[in-house]
Amino acid sequence: MAFEGFIIHHSSCASINGSGYDFWIGADGSVTPAPFLTDPSHIHICLEGRFDRSYDLLGTAEKQQLFIAGKLILELSRQYDISPLFLYPHTSDCPGKEFPWNELVIYPSHGYH
Repeated sequence: MAFEGFIIHHSSCASINGSGYDFWIGADGSVTPAPFLTDPSHIHICLEGRFDRSYDLLGTAEKQQLFIAGKLILELSRQYDISPLFLYPHTSDCPGKEFPWNELVIYPSHGYH
């Protein structure tokens, strides 16, 4: 399967009803994979909670989720030969206009942020 990138969701999205993602990152930092990848062009990652505000307004647990999401994206990038920079929002409202995208940007040559 040749993936074009990653679609990022948050669980407050009206169209997320327990499905529609390939990896779930829980509020406790746990990562739960779906039984199989469902979209032939993108890998979908959903963060539990609401992430439509700036990084400075997020709590410690939410910041930890973003860190874990970044590590997951880097690992999946290696596994499926996808640039970790190909990150896309699910919709204009999900994960939100203020989503802290820079917290997910990890350059493989520099390691984790």
